[in-house]
Parts: sequence; structure tokens; C-alpha cells
Amino acid sequence: MSKVNLEKLKKLRNDTQASVADVRHALEESEGDYDKALSWLKKRGAQIAEKKAQREVGQGLIESYIHQNGKVGALVVILCETDFVARTDEFKNLAHEVAMQVAAMSPKDVSTLLSQEYIRDGSITIEGLIKQTIGKLGENIVVREFKRFEL
Repeated sequence: MSKVNLEKLKKLRNDTQASVADVRHALEESEGDYDKALSWLKKRGAQIAEKKAQREVGQGLIESYIHQNGKVGALVVILCETDFVARTDEFKNLAHEVAMQVAAMSPKDVSTLLSQEYIRDGSITIEGLIKQTIGKLGENIVVREFKRFEL
């Protein structure tokens, strides 16, 4: 496919935050099929995450989440490779979503957390959510630890 539909490109880019080059390639590979392109981008993100899994993480955030009733909260330490990525909205959003997951689902440890279905989208796990973010940001991301509090 030599010509990519600009509207599909914009929509897919907006929905995934993937690079324009990756979105264009996904649409070309899928012959313009949006769902196939979305699937291609998810696979691409997972491949990128695998390549970066052994890279050292030394920066990150401590994120807090307090449920609206004020009786449940969580602190999460989530790490990445550089301070630049730690300051991005995408990384901050991931940290918030993971903290909210901990408050809502009360996992016993990090491996349990990673295997849980994401509360906002049951079709992926928290590990899948993290891998998607790794694919977008291009850096290794690790949940180091968390603590859940409840009255």
C-alpha cells in the first residue's frame, strides 16, 4: 500500500501515541485495516519491551493514589532509565494507573500485580500495560515495590 489514509493515521496515532513512522508502517502492513494495524502496534510494543528488559533502571517516581472514600490508598515505586522519561505525562499516567490498580485489587506482591487484569481494560494485564508504555517511551520500566493501605 503506497498511500496511507491520513484520517486513519491520525486516529491510530491519537489512540496509541505510537510514532508516526510506526503507525504508517502498521497501516501499510495491514493494508489499511485499523484493527490489524492496532494489533501490529501492540506486537511491536511487546518486541521493543523484550529488547529493553535487561537495561538498568535508575530513575522513576513514587506515585500515590487515595480512593475517593479516603479509606484505601497505595504508594508505588515505578522505575525507568532516565529522568527525562520519568517526567513525561505518559510515564506519570502509567504510575498513577498502577497505583490505582494496587488500591483496587490488593495484590500480594509485584509478580501478582503484573499478572492481574488491568481494571480499566480486562483484555490486557498490568504487565501488558507496562509493555505498551515501554513501546511508546523506548525505555525499560519496572515496578520495584508498592504498599497498600486500608482503614
